[in-house]
Parts: sequence; C-alpha cells; structure tokens
Amino acid sequence: MELTWQVTNPVTSLKRFLNQQGVSHRVFSDLKENGTIRVNDTVVTPAVTLKVGDVVAVTLPAEADDPDVATSTVPITVLFENRDWLVIDKPAGLNVVPGPANRTDTLVNRIKGHWAQTQAENRVPHILTRLDRFTSGVVWVARHRLANSLASQLQAQHQVDKRYLAIVSGRLSQDHGMIDEPLASDPTGYNQMVSPAGKPAQTEYWVKERFAQATMVEVKLHTGRTHQIRAHFAYLDHPLIGDHLYDGPEMGGMTRQALHAHTLSFTDPFTQEGRSFISEVPADWQQLVKQLRSDMNGR
Repeated sequence: MELTWQVTNPVTSLKRFLNQQGVSHRVFSDLKENGTIRVNDTVVTPAVTLKVGDVVAVTLPAEADDPDVATSTVPITVLFENRDWLVIDKPAGLNVVPGPANRTDTLVNRIKGHWAQTQAENRVPHILTRLDRFTSGVVWVARHRLANSLASQLQAQHQVDKRYLAIVSGRLSQDHGMIDEPLASDPTGYNQMVSPAGKPAQTEYWVKERFAQATMVEVKLHTGRTHQIRAHFAYLDHPLIGDHLYDGPEMGGMTRQALHAHTLSFTDPFTQEGRSFISEVPADWQQLVKQLRSDMNGR
C-alpha cells in the first residue's frame, strides 16, 4: 500500500517528517525493514535530506492474515469500508475477538472471511472500538498499521465522538449528568466496581425518554474502562435492563444488557473529511421500547 505526502515546511529528517504525518516509531521501523521509501520517484534511505516541495511516497508491506485464526464465512454488516477503515454493525451475542469459549466464529473470524472473499491486500483487523459480547452496534476497525496508529492518536486526544444508547432500570431524576468515579476489577467476580484504588472513569449521559420503570439515555464515554457504562449505572442503583452481571432486571423480553453503540464520528486523518456512522437499534431493543411505552400508557 502506497501513501504520498508533500513537504510544505522545512524539516530536519525523514523520520520527523513521517512522524508529523502520524507514522509512529513502530510503523517507521517496519517501513525501514520491509517497505520502500521514495522521494520524487527515487528510492532513498531513511537518511535522505528533505527539501520543501519534495514528494515523499512510502510503500508499506502488506499485512498477511494470521494462519492460526480461523476463517468464518458468516457475512458481516458493513456500514463503511475504504482503503483505511472498516466500520461494522455488530449484532448482540457475537464476541469481537477469539477466546477460549469461541475461536472460530467471532467478529475477527468473520472479518478474515470477508477480506479473503474480497482479496484484500491487508488482512489484519486492528480493532479500535471493542464491544462486549452482548452489546450491539458500531465497531471501528483500522485496515493497516498506519491507520491504527492515527486512530489511536485521535482517541488519545479525545477527537473521536462515540455515543451509546442505554436503557437503565428506574427513573433518573437529572436530565443530564456526569458520573465521575474510578473503576477497578472486583476481586470476587468478573464485574467492575467503583473503588478509590481504580482508574479514573467519566461517563456523561443525557436522558432521552423516561418510562414508568426505566430510562433511556444517550451516553458519551470520556474514558474507556472495561464495562464502564454498565458499572457506573449500577453504582447509581440504576443497572441496565437485562444486565445479569450487574443485577439488572429483565423487562420486555430483553435478556441481554440494553446497551447499543449508536454513533461514531471523527475527522479522517488521511482525507480531513468528517465521517459519521449510525447503527440503528436492533429488534430486541425496539420490542423493549415498545413494551415500556405500552406499560407507561397503561396498555
């Protein structure tokens, strides 16, 4: 895969110039060992001196798939795909990465099958927004090392806007709130818990709709801790509907946590275009809301 940039300001070295384009030290090292660097269509070494006006082109080595990862032919729902990104609408119940309980039909296995079918050049999925197994919605994947590096920088700089929808038990009194409580692993279980010894975690929410015994909220994460939304609302004594791990009650036939990764927005670092993606809520969510509204209206 080839990428091209023009030098517009004086720069001290090729490495520094590429770093300004988002090329990390790791990617630069791989480029030196396995890739090709050209300046004004001439192959050069990393020691080249750059001048304003030079055109720098790099060819990154293709990323072969891992032969130890099984290929699944189950199709994925693609919201967007280009040279750099793959955005998927993940169904609830599907693991994102292979693990002891499922090594053959996770989202990663299905992406491998998708890229094999399309004969993609790069076949290593760099998962950028991982979701719990029973959380549905948008998953963002980088299609190569440089995209992964740039996306990680955007996330570190809080320049990626991810919004979730959640239905929590009980009626939240505030229309808007910020849950700012540190989270740590519960030593007695698989859940997370608020603890002074935990890592900082901030969850912002806005009430979208109130029901008789539940509240729908839009949620924005300002940190990315494990189970952050689930643990924070459980701490408020408003666990998510269907969230058995955090003692959330079942309602309206919802047997998994009522959590959906609804939207994702960012400025594409390769093109400077604004990109926004929406995952519509799935059928079980729609049924839950229908039942809650019906109960609210006494029908």
